[in-house]
Amino acid sequence: MNKVYPDAKSALDGVVKDGMMIMSGGFGLCGIAEVLSDALRETGVKNLTVVSNNAGVDGIGLSRLLETRQIKKMISSYVGENKLFAQQYLAGELELEFNPQGTLAERIRAGGAGIPAFFTKTGVGTLIAEGKEVREFNGEKYIMETGLVADLAIVHAWKGDTAGNLVYRKTARNFNPMMATAAKVTIAEVEHLVPAGEIDPDHIHTPGIFVQRVVAVDPKLKRIEQRTLRKRA
Repeated sequence: MNKVYPDAKSALDGVVKDGMMIMSGGFGLCGIAEVLSDALRETGVKNLTVVSNNAGVDGIGLSRLLETRQIKKMISSYVGENKLFAQQYLAGELELEFNPQGTLAERIRAGGAGIPAFFTKTGVGTLIAEGKEVREFNGEKYIMETGLVADLAIVHAWKGDTAGNLVYRKTARNFNPMMATAAKVTIAEVEHLVPAGEIDPDHIHTPGIFVQRVVAVDPKLKRIEQRTLRKRA
């Protein structure tokens, strides 16, 4: 089975459709699948529900899909660095399901592990708990959260092989490994594509069984979310 596609557009062919749920890895601009998200924009697919910690920053990443109003709903934990995200939400133009960051991570991990729901203390007694089942364990209240499973996950890896095995680099690992397990189809963009067998099995973060399609991207594409400089002495 050939998992390697020549470009992001061809990797998305036959997979995307209106109204689907997409998981998009990354945190801020670290480890985001920018090439694949740009290709999603070009497909014109709409009414998307997107699961992502945030939506990039203005003009980069998922924010470009907000510009074209292709995203109907975000399931996220953070909005802060994206003015367009905040504007659309406050104007009632974008649905938003806020999740505490750890809860979001666990909902994705649970989905990938086949766990339909779990209980957590996070959010008890707050707006987060509204409409959710509450149970008591050992004298403490917990709320029930459901696992998340998407139609498509787009992830970014530092290295991948032709069998779909992936290695993430440092903090770019973030949401990518768990999202790769929690979707019906996972497409990975990789900075360094190598032949199958070249990656030490002990170094693999995401086994290729979870990845259906792979596309190589320019490893030089590195963006800095907050550039802070000081004068040299």
